[in-house]
Amino acid sequence: MESFLFQASVYLLAAVVAVPLAARSGLGSVLGYLLAGIVIGPILGFASETSDLQHFAEFGVVLMLFLIGLELEPRALWDMRHRLIGLGGLQITLTTLAVMAGGMLLGLAWAPALAVGLLMALSSTAIVLQTLSEKGLMQSNGGRSAFSVLLTQDIAVIPMLILLPLLAGATAPMLAPDGSIQRVTSGHGAGIDNAHGATMSLVDGLPGWGVTLVTLGAVAAIILGGVYGARPLFRFINAARLPEMFTAVALLIVVGIAFLMLMVGLSPALGTFLAGVVLANSEFRHQLESDIEPFKGLLLGLFFITVGAGISFETFFSAPFIILGLALGIMAIKGAVLFGLSFLFGMRGRDKWLFTLSLAQAGEFGFVLISFSVQQNVVTGVLGERLLLVVALSMLITPLLFILYEVLSKRLIDKDEVQQDDEIDEEGPVIIAGIGRFGQTVNRLVQSSGFKTVVLDHDLKTIQLMRKFGFKGFYGDPTRPELLHAAGIDKARVLVAALDDPAAVLKLVAFAKRIRPDLHVVARARDRTHVYALYQAGADDIVRETFDSSLRAGRYVLENIGLTDYEAAQAEETFFHHDRHTMRELAGLWDPNIPAYENTAYIERAKELEKELETALLSTLENKSDAA
Repeated sequence: MESFLFQASVYLLAAVVAVPLAARSGLGSVLGYLLAGIVIGPILGFASETSDLQHFAEFGVVLMLFLIGLELEPRALWDMRHRLIGLGGLQITLTTLAVMAGGMLLGLAWAPALAVGLLMALSSTAIVLQTLSEKGLMQSNGGRSAFSVLLTQDIAVIPMLILLPLLAGATAPMLAPDGSIQRVTSGHGAGIDNAHGATMSLVDGLPGWGVTLVTLGAVAAIILGGVYGARPLFRFINAARLPEMFTAVALLIVVGIAFLMLMVGLSPALGTFLAGVVLANSEFRHQLESDIEPFKGLLLGLFFITVGAGISFETFFSAPFIILGLALGIMAIKGAVLFGLSFLFGMRGRDKWLFTLSLAQAGEFGFVLISFSVQQNVVTGVLGERLLLVVALSMLITPLLFILYEVLSKRLIDKDEVQQDDEIDEEGPVIIAGIGRFGQTVNRLVQSSGFKTVVLDHDLKTIQLMRKFGFKGFYGDPTRPELLHAAGIDKARVLVAALDDPAAVLKLVAFAKRIRPDLHVVARARDRTHVYALYQAGADDIVRETFDSSLRAGRYVLENIGLTDYEAAQAEETFFHHDRHTMRELAGLWDPNIPAYENTAYIERAKELEKELETALLSTLENKSDAA
């Protein structure tokens, strides 16, 4: 107990001192954790044995992938498929081949060179995602591309673990302390299970098809459990009014899924990421995030400390120039591959540099693969020690690369950012904010009817395309007050808020009604809840994107199942007017802070209005039939 308390005190004290100093110096928290580990490990010797603690701390990566999954809806993940397969697959393949070629030039046989190429193709999920989130870069194009590659790498660890034992038996040269190449012949290892030690397994002894079925069953269990089992469980726990039980359930989900993935031979991080994606649409998502976040932060910090504490300066000083040269060389190779891919996939400016610099290091999975490769005699023990040091050094250098990115990003300005807002030299009774597929139709109808419009949009390409067709528009952010005043909002009679971003539409409507309560605002809405928010913001007329087209489609259905054209038109008109009345009534009962299923008054009134609609439609059709 005394030893445990002493070690805990040392780690916490090092973090409390080093991390705030590094963060306030602009170096970032990750570098602070790494420096804290170096101080208490190699320098002071308080944390010499870190391997067991590092395995525990790696669970922080699992928690981090779960939280990232919660931020991604399945549709968003599907939209990333080209980056996952194309960008991520090319990065792993090209980096592996490039590092393998470099290893063979240094005298390695093809098998150990391929092994080194595979493990160096991986980057640090922990460092990169933590830093991207910390610096607010996750939603940038470069940040999303980096995340896609990291996710592909996590998936690729599984086939790598299968391939490495097959490489045993080839000649594996190693670097001697004097820098010369030594060749040894390796023998066959004991098998893939030794990479993780003796663990419970659901697939041991099964044939190939059995392993596949069990693995697919585990993945299906996670998906079905998230879709059908999570919500009832969360509601049951929520009814108990015990916050600590919700935290316990959140941890149980993550730990249980991680354990299940280990038992079927998959990456725990991959399994928990999948669970997060499945739960991304859950109303309890934000509660899960708040419960898991503190554990993730502490464990990730502990992981970075153990990386710093595990650096062997004795090994480093035995051949400092060779080891440092290897680390910088591998980072240069990875950087060159990443930079080339950034051109191939159309990244620009700072996104290109963010993608390149953020992924140039080796990753924490490299520690696992190096140890496994040594066990399988794919690489020798001496080479393995140096590779471990190369991985650690590259991770230690990474925060400095992010600092370099910040310096470069201040000098690099994308072309879109160079473009200044247009000077608006016209005014008109109608201002149309947003000239996408929705605003274009509105603008054409109003202008063709003889009325002047002032069109604003923040998409330069759309404005330029619009001008080619003879329609004048002005580039700029329509939510900016000074741009609206320049467009004549003080004199305009109608404002059309037709922006693609629902949040921007709401912001624009709220501002316009605040400075011009008499201004008539026509707003584009994404869905019903967006309609409610716009009503509360003061919009006068609200048009849902797909409502009118869906209503027209419904009319065609009625015409083709027995109603006359006139009857179908009357049913459409009745439905339209009733829906407008319904939306206004429900908007008064809607509360964004209360989930819809818990808002009793809202639910009851919605049921009543639906019955009123059925009665109104039947009455309309009967009256028309009687009149006929």
